[in-house]
Amino acid sequence: MHVKQIFELGLKRGMEADPRGKKVIARNLARQQKEYDDLKPSHKKYFDLDRLTNPYPDCAIHVDNGKTAVRRVLAGIDISAAEILLASQLNERGQTIDLVISHHPVGKALVNLHQVMELTADVYEQEGIPIHVAEKIMEERRKEVGRGVHPLNQFQVIDMAKILGINFISTHTITDNMVDKFIRDMLYTVKPEQVQDIIDMLLTIPEYDTANHFGSGPRIVSGSPHHRIGKFMVEMTGGTNPSSKVYQELSQYGFSTIVGMHMKDESLTKAEKHYMNVIIAGHMSSDSLGMNLFLDELEKQGIEVIPCGGLIRISRNTQKSTDSADSRSVGKKKGGK
Repeated sequence: MHVKQIFELGLKRGMEADPRGKKVIARNLARQQKEYDDLKPSHKKYFDLDRLTNPYPDCAIHVDNGKTAVRRVLAGIDISAAEILLASQLNERGQTIDLVISHHPVGKALVNLHQVMELTADVYEQEGIPIHVAEKIMEERRKEVGRGVHPLNQFQVIDMAKILGINFISTHTITDNMVDKFIRDMLYTVKPEQVQDIIDMLLTIPEYDTANHFGSGPRIVSGSPHHRIGKFMVEMTGGTNPSSKVYQELSQYGFSTIVGMHMKDESLTKAEKHYMNVIIAGHMSSDSLGMNLFLDELEKQGIEVIPCGGLIRISRNTQKSTDSADSRSVGKKKGGK
């Protein structure tokens, strides 16, 4: 597979797992096409044409020489200049890295992070919250996130990858969608009754079990282990945390339990105020689960995966674990195991 084919496979899997469904995705892409068509010719040069086919603006191909057949990837949750240099060092030592894959966005994918947050408003509408309420709440938060990423040095890591000739992509919402679907499907299958049952369920998943050994496993941060779950909302995708104002609305519209990756203190306070149960599954472990589901697809294509940058690598093809912190075995066996 080449870099573009890998990214397109990611888009396909991300769309298949998208909680909004294919019709909403198609509608949003059509809206992007209309926006482009309606632009003045002088403004079209500023339009990112990837938006016409990629529904996840926080996912992107950053560097692609267009000719590399990918046989080994270096994959991590966060890719910094250090990981790009690591890829270069491995290349020099004969362990060729054909592509670096980051979960968290950089470059234009980071600049556009706030745009993907419309996904959350669509999900809220599907769950029964009026769209005018969902859009207004998320609009404020989207602007906040947009302001937050605007002054950052977004292209520093990409510049280094270009100089060193390292192919590089980000797969943020693509793999967040995959973990979101995985957890939702598991909850509907297991049908836990009490809050502690969700913790027990999560600990059967290797990524969360591994994180629990490190002290960063699933936690009940609001509510009691013996509280009943009621109607639940999974918060595993949508760019980043929603507005804290949403928890009053979720409570009023019948939601009792939130299962998320992470939550701001302000949001937790609001959720507690409205008597909601909140389970925080864990950030790196949840991101790792989503990445692993995608990386397993690459392994099936014969691509070797070397974990780094906080990735808890669990291959469901082999059911073996490689934590990125334990890189002493990198290159000794397939998958860095």
